[in-house]
Amino acid sequence: MGFALIPHLPFRLHGRPRSGRGRPYQSKKMKKQNIFPFSIITVFLLFLHIEMCFAQDYDEPVAAPPPEEENCDGIFLSYNFISRQKEFPHVKNVSAQSWAFKSIATVLNAGSYELKAWKIFIGFQHREILVSAGGAVLVGGDDLPAAVGNGTFFSGYPQTDLKTSIETAGDINQIQVEIQLMGTQFGVKPPKIPMPSTIRLENDGYKCPAPTHRRSSMYVCCVRNPKYKAPASKSIKFLPRQNGDLLLTYDVLQAYQGNYLAQVTIDNNNPLGRLDHWNLTWEWMRGEFIYSMRGAYTHKRDYSQCIYGPAAQFYKDFDFSPVMNCEKRPIIADLPADRAQDEKVGKLPYCCRNGTLLPTTMDESKARAIFQLQVFKVPPDMNRTALFPPQKWKINGILNPDYKCGPPIRVDPTEFPDPSGLQATSQAISSWQVVCNITRPKLKQSRCCVSFSAYYNDSVIPCNTCACGCDGTTYCNPNARPLLLPSEALLVPFENRTSKAKAWAKIKHYHVPNPLPCPDNCGVSINWHINSDYRNGWTSRITLFNWDEIPFEDWFAAIQMHGAYRGYEAVYSFNGTKLPQLNNTIFFQGLPGLNYLVGETNGSDAKHDPRVPGKQQSVISFTKKKTPGINILRGDGFPSRVFFNGEECSLPTDFPTGNGHRSRLNVLPIIILAITTFFLLTGQFHLLGV
Repeated sequence: MGFALIPHLPFRLHGRPRSGRGRPYQSKKMKKQNIFPFSIITVFLLFLHIEMCFAQDYDEPVAAPPPEEENCDGIFLSYNFISRQKEFPHVKNVSAQSWAFKSIATVLNAGSYELKAWKIFIGFQHREILVSAGGAVLVGGDDLPAAVGNGTFFSGYPQTDLKTSIETAGDINQIQVEIQLMGTQFGVKPPKIPMPSTIRLENDGYKCPAPTHRRSSMYVCCVRNPKYKAPASKSIKFLPRQNGDLLLTYDVLQAYQGNYLAQVTIDNNNPLGRLDHWNLTWEWMRGEFIYSMRGAYTHKRDYSQCIYGPAAQFYKDFDFSPVMNCEKRPIIADLPADRAQDEKVGKLPYCCRNGTLLPTTMDESKARAIFQLQVFKVPPDMNRTALFPPQKWKINGILNPDYKCGPPIRVDPTEFPDPSGLQATSQAISSWQVVCNITRPKLKQSRCCVSFSAYYNDSVIPCNTCACGCDGTTYCNPNARPLLLPSEALLVPFENRTSKAKAWAKIKHYHVPNPLPCPDNCGVSINWHINSDYRNGWTSRITLFNWDEIPFEDWFAAIQMHGAYRGYEAVYSFNGTKLPQLNNTIFFQGLPGLNYLVGETNGSDAKHDPRVPGKQQSVISFTKKKTPGINILRGDGFPSRVFFNGEECSLPTDFPTGNGHRSRLNVLPIIILAITTFFLLTGQFHLLGV
């Protein structure tokens, strides 16, 4: 256990004359006197040993490096479980009992190539809640504590790169990083050990076999993939720039002893991606603060954290009143358009658009945003070259897709056209790139939803229950299927549909659950209606409903139709564009002057009439010439994916079919009547001698 117990003995074990047989000489009297104290010491040591052995289940020593580490020519990853302790409350249910655990993950560069911007995945699988991770940050910018029960990605901070042993003379501090993990896990009772399912390196150009599992450790050697071809880069010093749905660049333009000027560029690369009223946030890791900004602003102007923080200790005679923001996690927003020509905060290209980033499919000139900020540093980073970008980047908008952002990666300095107008370029001092990608919304976490209807079925399949989440479920059922509706019910808010839905269910003899289904809670809903079906083609109608008070300028919608895409002909009240490179997507946007989807307004009588949503609709025509075999009654006319302003909308689990319409008409009496009429007429003809 790292210490030695040396008891004070009442007799000497050495220094006595030895007998002829080579043993220390002791008289019988001395032996009798020494038996009792020696027995007490023996029992005490035995008890101490038992206590130490019992504690080993909660404090296992770190395993020695496996021999495979010596033979690894690549990146050696290991995970070692250290200890655990039962947490409060103590419960009888094993699966509900929580345990505090400690472990260490190690990333060692045992190869001959430098590993830049390392990133690993640890496959946690016991409903772990990570409380701290020293030496790394969570990819995606999630704050701790964070639920990581489905596994999570780590990236290095502050040590982002791992050099080779060759170029560092074996300096372990430069070729290896240890991640000190601490958190909570559930359901694994001693003596079992809560180990992750896997551990692997996520850097491009490496491949990892399945890890080797031991009782309290696991390890794997990831080697370079000889078939991997890295993207071209101007320099081998930095990683090449990556591609993604949203690219953010952090360029240091000017550097001084205690501060620097940085420029942030946001580029929307996804043809269906979009941001409205974007908010950007990050975390300063080294005590920095924003002195001033151009092209953007922070939601909170507060310099109190500077006064009571390390900044005031260094800048003793500094006037902090003009400081823009001293928060560790500032929230940054775009300026409105009327500030674009402001001499103090404007006069930047691509700035001041009220936070709107359109996709390149709509307007390439509006797919970029730029702002600048003056950043002040604190010791020990007062050197000009001590430049560190903020970490944990996040960006979001209003009714826009969710973006997951990676860590800042050092790239080649950005080149800019020379401001003098000459055919020359200037470079940034340092540049970092942050790559953000769109994530598909999880179940009941969308921001828009879709309802289906058709001319051959007089019931509308509404949006899914809790399609956009449910805050309160006391008086409604969040798991019940939504009630079918008459078509006119789509025009009123959900709170005004209950009576219509119950009346419709009574007419159609539909089951009404108790309690009733919860609302969809979506700010925007889209109705897709099959309008007609004829021999050579068919038509549909798309209607957009805005149930929020916030209007949408330059809106767009997109649909994916794998079976009917080739038959698309025209849309009559919108602009429509086929995008075959995007999984057979049809892109819709408003015509000039009609690209404004207003918000919800009061009815003509605010006390009695329901609120009226903003609405736009158009008819779409399809031909069957290019889609032989399409069956509209079977459901081939409904889209497989629907997007609004970049956000993927929740689709119903069912769609109307022709059976619903035909089942309401009893065909048997008609057939009997036709046969009877035929025989009567035939008999009458016989009587007439025909």
